[in-house]
This record gives sequence, structure tokens and C-alpha cells, in this order.
Amino acid sequence: MKVVLDTNVLLAAFACGGVCRDVLKTCILVHHILLSEFILEEFRRKLQAKFHMPDADVEANLSLLRSRCLIVAPAAVDAAACPDPDDLPVLGTLLAAEANCLVTGDKALLHIKNFKGFPILSPREFLDIPS
Repeated sequence: MKVVLDTNVLLAAFACGGVCRDVLKTCILVHHILLSEFILEEFRRKLQAKFHMPDADVEANLSLLRSRCLIVAPAAVDAAACPDPDDLPVLGTLLAAEANCLVTGDKALLHIKNFKGFPILSPREFLDIPS
């Protein structure tokens, strides 16, 4: 399965653990993770600013992600697709990746539920999919 992981899922996986870490581990072991430079850059910025992670640790985490995922350029998405313009590149990543789903904790994206035929799932919903 091809899976796009949103920044908030990646942040929680690396900084907090729990369900999001389980999602990341499952995706690394069983699925194909697709990300964009937008998601990786947002991940970098938030690890540094919000979690005050040392630069060396941030770079190590980015390196791990880059070694385990494919990078796609986000497709253009109409601004009316969601209320938060910062989410447009995430939806664009989903479209460009032609992924089986987007996994996110973002309430605005979860409210959409399905974007152009691609499911948008919470981390728990993703883990509950039978393998």
C-alpha cells in the first residue's frame, strides 16, 4: 500500500511515540511511504521550533525518512479544497503520489474524509485496517 504521512503524524512518531510511532513502524515494514519536500521541510521546522530538537537529531531523522520513502512533487490543488492553505501541498502530495490513503491528525483534513477518491484517515483508523 502507498501511504502519505502528514507532518503531524511524523512529528508525533519521532517526538512522542504512541499510535503515530506504530503507524510509522508499520509503514516502514509493510507499506511504501510517500512524502514531499513540503512535508519534510515542515517536519524540520517544527522539530526545531516546537520540540527544540538539536540540529544533528533533526538531520538524522530527516535522513532516516529520506532513506525509507519516496519523494513526490505535490500536484496543484484548488484553494477551495480545504480551509487551511497550508494543507493544500499535503493534499497535492496525496494526488501526486496516487497513494492509497493520507494518514493525518489534522482535524480539517480528517473532516474532508476523502479527497478525489483518496481516503483521509486518522492514525487509529489506519492501524485498524485489516492487513
